[in-house]
Amino acid sequence: MEEQTGSPAANTDTSTQRNGDEKPRRGSWTKGRKRKKPMKDSNAPKAPLTGYVRFMNDRREQLRAERPDVPFPEITRMLGNEWSKLPPEEKQRYLDEAERDKERYMRELEKYQKTEAYKHFTRKVQEKQKGKRHRGDTGHQTTSESLHEKDVEGKDRTVFDIPIFTEEFLNHSKAREAEMRQLRKTNMEYEERNAALQKHVESMRGAVERLEGDVMQERGRNGLLRQHLETLRQALTSSFSSVPLPGSGETPTLETVDSYMKKLHTIIVSNPQEHENLINTVRDVVNRLDRYLSAFERSVDGFPVSRVLNLLGFFFCPCCSDQIIGPSSAEAHSRSPVHTEPLDLLHFTSQFS
Repeated sequence: MEEQTGSPAANTDTSTQRNGDEKPRRGSWTKGRKRKKPMKDSNAPKAPLTGYVRFMNDRREQLRAERPDVPFPEITRMLGNEWSKLPPEEKQRYLDEAERDKERYMRELEKYQKTEAYKHFTRKVQEKQKGKRHRGDTGHQTTSESLHEKDVEGKDRTVFDIPIFTEEFLNHSKAREAEMRQLRKTNMEYEERNAALQKHVESMRGAVERLEGDVMQERGRNGLLRQHLETLRQALTSSFSSVPLPGSGETPTLETVDSYMKKLHTIIVSNPQEHENLINTVRDVVNRLDRYLSAFERSVDGFPVSRVLNLLGFFFCPCCSDQIIGPSSAEAHSRSPVHTEPLDLLHFTSQFS
């Protein structure tokens, strides 16, 4: 009987002790409550990938093909070791791509924030936050920008926390690989264009250098021609200083020798019979220009010295014993039966050289 009366009491104590042990366990269950994921904005631009994630996307399939017997967690660990030992220049390539992707994301985000879809999403987030807000936080209001930043952080976390080798992860990797292929193709096209433009630039530089050389050569020739022209002017001025023009009595100077020669030519051509004495005087003066004309003709090949002598109206006939023909008889002499060659003024100058 005593054992029977003792066992219920013992059972009661044991039950009480169990109940006391279970209370703190029920209190600890609330600590393991999972946080709900933030709302996702399906219209927002895709968040950028880090350089490490890009490296893993490029190397994972290759490593799986090389080591099919290695489990997935071990592959991830091996990729982490590869990333840490990757040369700086190769690692920088992935980091640069990540930086460009980040710039792309910021541009698209800035445009997206101006759309009606973004405003509608922020209103939904605000309504949800109001429903969960505690009484003590009723006075606190968050701006649409801060809400979107939280959403972006949540979106980034969801991208980086994709379970490896799931269907979602494989689709994400395929999309990134397609983008990489397109970027490589675009980069190759730009490199080819740059190479073609570089060749064109080099060709243009060579043409410019050749033209500059020609310009310098022509400048040198022009300087030489100007020098000889001044020499010829001085010779004509000195030789014709004693031959005044009929009527005006004008004699040449260095400044007026050009106009003097034109006037002299006009006077001789207008009435050669009346100015036979003047023609003979001019012929003697021309003969005294021997050393000037010969030196000038040898120095500048092809320079039109004959133009100056043509102003005087004199010609040289090679078929008439080197006869000098004056302006009054040049036309009649050219019709003579003994004349077989045209009158050549250059021969006239060459006989003195």
